[in-house]
Amino acid sequence: MTGLALNCHINKKSLFDRKHYFYADLPAGYQITQQRVPIAVNGSLSYSLCIDNKMSQMVTKTVRIKQIQLEQDSGKSLHDDTRSQTLVDLNRAGVGLMEVVMEPDMCCGEEAAAAVRDLQLILQTLGSSQAVMAEGQLRVDANVSVHHPGEPCGVRTEVKNINSIRFLAKAVDYEIRRQIEELGNGGTILNETRAFDSKLGFMPEPNLPPLILYDAKSLPANMNHQQVINIDCIHERLPDLPSVKREKLVKQYGILPEHSFTLLLVLPAAKYRSCLLIFQASSTRRRLGKAKNEDGLSEFFESVVKQTQMKPKKVIGWILNDLLSYLKQHSLTVKESPVSSFLLADLLNLLEKKEISSTAAKRVLAELWKGEGKTALETVKEQKLELLQDQKELEQICQAVIDGQENEMEASDEWSCLGVITGLGPVSLLVIWTVVLSAPSLISKFSDDELCGMVDTLQDRDTIQRDLDRLERWGCAKKWDLGVLVDDKLDMT
Repeated sequence: MTGLALNCHINKKSLFDRKHYFYADLPAGYQITQQRVPIAVNGSLSYSLCIDNKMSQMVTKTVRIKQIQLEQDSGKSLHDDTRSQTLVDLNRAGVGLMEVVMEPDMCCGEEAAAAVRDLQLILQTLGSSQAVMAEGQLRVDANVSVHHPGEPCGVRTEVKNINSIRFLAKAVDYEIRRQIEELGNGGTILNETRAFDSKLGFMPEPNLPPLILYDAKSLPANMNHQQVINIDCIHERLPDLPSVKREKLVKQYGILPEHSFTLLLVLPAAKYRSCLLIFQASSTRRRLGKAKNEDGLSEFFESVVKQTQMKPKKVIGWILNDLLSYLKQHSLTVKESPVSSFLLADLLNLLEKKEISSTAAKRVLAELWKGEGKTALETVKEQKLELLQDQKELEQICQAVIDGQENEMEASDEWSCLGVITGLGPVSLLVIWTVVLSAPSLISKFSDDELCGMVDTLQDRDTIQRDLDRLERWGCAKKWDLGVLVDDKLDMT
């Protein structure tokens, strides 16, 4: 399945070999691998790369896949430089794994990171592995060499067992700089791996028969189809790969391409020239899950869209900015979220029907996150967060506030009203709004800086938020640009 997803040619007959060498992490003295005829060859992986780390600027690149092979894992050597000794962990020795070998088509750690990140998403989409690097389910060996344009690849060095995408990108870039500096100083690049390979001895594995696969044309008529592997049947069952899924999200829902990447983004990963990508398939075959962080986020988004009247472009903001923030803050997956797609859709419907303000909606979301079993509507009614729809009632409330400031509001013209506002010190936002409502032409007479000066008199964050909530509940906050200035003030407070 992985070979098909990576556009490989699948060998209907692949062979196993013994690779003989002596090392402490290999108790048997040999490793079972596929040196001569691996299961898949000549594939390709297309990956998306950010330009200058900007998600809005993406380019697509391709790295060739040399081969995919099945083999045994070796043990793990733990080097203790302080005590000048090496320990060996044999817990994983002999475990089956799949190794993906890439051609040297990448030129920096950033490209390597992007390629492996997309490979990781593919593995998780297929269910081949959870591919969580921190848990050892995906490991990378990076082979790095430098050369002048037009010249053959130089002597390579290998950085083994990298278990973090971020560290892989750094390791590749560091090794590139180190080799360039070494060659610039007249030195040479040593390749211990190449010298070590000369001592390897290969022979056919006598205890394992060839792995035979079939397609629709080669499948014998008298053979039980359930007892063989049919390449064509597997190909038909391939799910949408991440790149296809992103395109569908953008086309179907009109969201930005960078948002589609975030919906499918899981963990960073990286790799470089002739990198070996290793993951322990056997340890994860029983758990055909996907990722840990944003697992199921795109499905959650689509479920909300189907249940709400709000446009997808608005829904994506609530999911990526608000829900995802809660998830990361509490280290939860989407499936562990106390706010289901139904609850969020119900909340967004109230907002879309203008029954509550956006500020109130955020407060309701915070209450829903507590997981107390309440619906969005129940929370709104309980906390009296409904928007005031009666214009006459709104006017009465505003007039009551103005009447409560009789002494300050005796000025006869709008300019004096501004003097009252700016001279009150930590003035109530409610007073500002009632003055603006009573003198609408006031707003157009002042620049943004002057309006900012009015808002700058507000010092108490709790007072600002309380009054803003009240005003939005009355349907006032979006009538004037002053609301934007108040939001800016809240961000700075």
